[in-house]
Amino acid sequence: MSLENQFKKEPTNSLFKRVRHLLKQNKLAKIIEILAVFLVAFLFIMAFQSDDASDLVYNQAIVWFANIIMLTIVFAGIKLRGEGLEHFGFTFKKITWKIGLKTTLQSILVFILALVGFIIGSIIMANITDIPKSSDMSGYEYIKDNIGMLMLTLFGVYIVASFGEEVIYRAFLINRISELGITSKTGRVIVVIISAVVFGLAHYSWGIMGIVQTSFMGLALGCSYVYLKKRIWVLILAHAYMDTILMVQLYLR
Repeated sequence: MSLENQFKKEPTNSLFKRVRHLLKQNKLAKIIEILAVFLVAFLFIMAFQSDDASDLVYNQAIVWFANIIMLTIVFAGIKLRGEGLEHFGFTFKKITWKIGLKTTLQSILVFILALVGFIIGSIIMANITDIPKSSDMSGYEYIKDNIGMLMLTLFGVYIVASFGEEVIYRAFLINRISELGITSKTGRVIVVIISAVVFGLAHYSWGIMGIVQTSFMGLALGCSYVYLKKRIWVLILAHAYMDTILMVQLYLR
């Protein structure tokens, strides 16, 4: 290596080492990273979302792009830290029939827990308030009786919601908040609750009922993530079952 190339490489390596050290050790840097993931997406939605209520497909696409931006920042953080995806619970082992069966059964159980959480949220809000007894799903009106849009929406939802939301609201948020020094049993409970509330607030367009429903759903998913020791694929599958049922219901209604 020439002296000129070595001179160029060393400052770059030094910069990466400093960034890696900050992200791993500095609590303020961790907080900034968490805020950046959500703030950038929020500003993107506010900047590009249409005020025209008829632009349903366009506005849904904006939300999807916002989620992709969030995923990009999350995975960039992993790369800068020098961590592997296993830090979030991803495994890429050869799938045997036993592993496949175990994962499927666990995902069904988590799906049931998430569905129960969703229903509990509905019951609580229906009994203590006079708000509508269902979420505001008007943003998906374009799916009704349109099989093509249903298929396209399911494809997008599996990527940005089933996969993306589990990575962002469970894997990323729970791990990063825990790294701030919240490691006790009580602390883990608080972290899961925080992730559930943030997950609920992210569904603000569904109305107050939708926020509460998804918060309780997020609570079930967060508890499952911790209890199953970060088996993120299980949660992604469970979330996909929920999304499929929801989208098909919207198509049929």
